[in-house]
Amino acid sequence: MNNKITVIGAGLAGCEAAWQAANRGVDVTLYEMKPHKKTPAHKSDSYAELVCSNSLRSAVISNAVGLLKEEMRRLGSLIMEAADATEVPAGSALAVDRTKFSDYITDKIKNHPRITVIEEELTSIPEEGVVVVATGPLTSDGMAAYLKNYLDEKEFYFFDAAAPIVDAASINFDRAFYASRWGKGEASYINCPMEKDEYEAFYEALIGAKEAEIHDFDHEEQKDLTVFEGCMPVEVMAKRGKETLLFGPMKPVGLWDPRYPDKEFHAVVQLRQETLDKTMYNIVGFQTHLTFGEQKRVFSMIPGLENAEFLRYGVMHRNTYINSPKLLDSSYALKKAPRIFFAGQMTGVEGYVESTSSGLVAGLNAARLVLGQEKVDFPDTTAIGALAHYVSDENVVKFQPMNVNFGIIRPLEKRVKGGKAAKNEALANRALDIIMSIVPGI
Repeated sequence: MNNKITVIGAGLAGCEAAWQAANRGVDVTLYEMKPHKKTPAHKSDSYAELVCSNSLRSAVISNAVGLLKEEMRRLGSLIMEAADATEVPAGSALAVDRTKFSDYITDKIKNHPRITVIEEELTSIPEEGVVVVATGPLTSDGMAAYLKNYLDEKEFYFFDAAAPIVDAASINFDRAFYASRWGKGEASYINCPMEKDEYEAFYEALIGAKEAEIHDFDHEEQKDLTVFEGCMPVEVMAKRGKETLLFGPMKPVGLWDPRYPDKEFHAVVQLRQETLDKTMYNIVGFQTHLTFGEQKRVFSMIPGLENAEFLRYGVMHRNTYINSPKLLDSSYALKKAPRIFFAGQMTGVEGYVESTSSGLVAGLNAARLVLGQEKVDFPDTTAIGALAHYVSDENVVKFQPMNVNFGIIRPLEKRVKGGKAAKNEALANRALDIIMSIVPGI
């Protein structure tokens, strides 16, 4: 094979795949349809755009996604480099200034000597050469139709949503206050507390609010929305029961207003910093499918947001993914055509970090394929390997998108004393030792 790889899509997975391959001496042609064409969910011309949230979730390695991030750092991940360089305070989580984050990655990709970017939409897989398909859950209609036919599979999809962003200057701090749950890390979240009567009025308004139509999708799809649990619209969650939000995004425990340290609240809405200059905040867990007018009306009922200026309203979009256990191996290569790799959320890995990990594995192994080297099969004792083995496990009958978790990582051979936290820490330490033993060979 010639010493060249084609990567389709400059999202998180595509950029990571291109970076991994190029850094191993392979020339990469990266196709990206932006800025000439965008999906309804895309706003920026930059690559690796974060559509739903600016959070990459937990930063601690005793959490599976924190472990996955640390593994990728040690494997030379561009996305993790960008995240660490553009981090904003978020307690024990890793959140980024999404504009600076995407700009950082775009600059690195465009200026890499072995990466050539072609801003053009591809609607089919090139017939020759090694290819990484990383068109994302927001795959264009043309490519989605091609893949459905090429893979001879029924199209899979689910819906997820993004949360609104408000202007920090419009938040009323007579009611709102800064704090992080249980006092962990810097007091970086803005908290809007509610009394019981305020919550009940908000709840009734929320469950009765009008939902928006989803553009470009037919009415049959809208009748029975399949939503991913991790990005469930807040109004859908609320309809599961009056108390549901109090155990989810409006959970009040561990949060105290420093002005009234003994006061307990019935519910609390949190806002997380979006930008390094602290001018924009997103409403945590408030992904939504409501019309823009209803978002303004209902979310302005939250104490502290009475006069909030909404800089971006929440939107819902469809995510496409393939039946990976049937189609892919643990290197994310297509079983029927091993020169073709898939990466990103379309493989059924769910989340920014998980998508990046699949791009790292696919890009690394695509490079090794053109260089005539054996592919790296990351073991399921690591987070990155466990995720790859899960999405390629032929024993999975009803395949659904999956976040990384310790349940898919191979258990320890010996029992560890100290409970769940000690066990997870031992799993993480074992995984990092294994990653470091692999690094010199790749």
